[in-house]
Amino acid sequence: MRAPIGLLSGTAHAALADSMARALGVAQLPRALERTPDGELLVRVDERVRGRRVVIVQPTAAPVGEHLLEVLLLADACWRVGALGVSAAVPYLGYARQDRRTRAGDALGARVVAGALAGAHLQRILVVDPHNAAVEGGFACPVELLTAVPLLARAAEPHVGDDAVVVAPDLGATKLAQRYAQLLRRPMAIVHKQRLGAADVAAERVIGEVRGRTPVLVDDIVSTAGTIAAAVELLVAQGARTPVMVVATHGLFAPPALERLRALPLARIITTDSVAAPCGDLLAPRDVVPVAPLLAEAIRALEATADPDA
Repeated sequence: MRAPIGLLSGTAHAALADSMARALGVAQLPRALERTPDGELLVRVDERVRGRRVVIVQPTAAPVGEHLLEVLLLADACWRVGALGVSAAVPYLGYARQDRRTRAGDALGARVVAGALAGAHLQRILVVDPHNAAVEGGFACPVELLTAVPLLARAAEPHVGDDAVVVAPDLGATKLAQRYAQLLRRPMAIVHKQRLGAADVAAERVIGEVRGRTPVLVDDIVSTAGTIAAAVELLVAQGARTPVMVVATHGLFAPPALERLRALPLARIITTDSVAAPCGDLLAPRDVVPVAPLLAEAIRALEATADPDA
């Protein structure tokens, strides 16, 4: 007889955990998280975890370190109380962009996080559109790489006109833009940028024809919106039409993203709900595509192939 699934939520995105519980038709298991007077995190899971295969739901957005620590402690608590297996649904994986060193002295953050998660007895991790799929190579456990691109393209399609051009805001988003261009059946262009710092970039030139076309900027993450702002400025200078649409899987909207986006000629912003909604008005209409069905479908597929005696 197959052991039942148990769903545990961290504090990063309770609404996503609720949606996943409904999609899977399971109840969330109780847990307690509290702080000691000196700031340490205390985690306790219920005895009902024993004998279950548990999925922890927790995107590791800001504060990244705290949310990552919750995953580690929840996983350890489940393992120690007798869970048959523990997996983590981490739709947004923090530190995934630190997958290479750009100069001597840099830490390889993605590898450090992968090692920490491996030490928490996780059997599998589910991630949606990581910045670089090669990040999987740093994990000791299997990583289920899911993509929200078809869902986002479907949400964008009714708003994409015949004059649209899909634009990668930097070279790193080229393959992503190719997928969107194929799904939306539109031409594509690429913005070549130079990063000036953690939050600032300079767009230098456009590869492809954008004059007289309406850009659909696509990326995996909108963080400070520096890349988006620089790309829009260059596209307009190159004769592109406005307003512009922005489509991205993860809407982090870290400061000063809201201020930058409000200043841009945007028609619409489309993201998933992989992280909790930002506080503040983006001004442009925002469509939010749920990822709970995507994650639930992957979990059901994994359950269907699991050992019934495990």
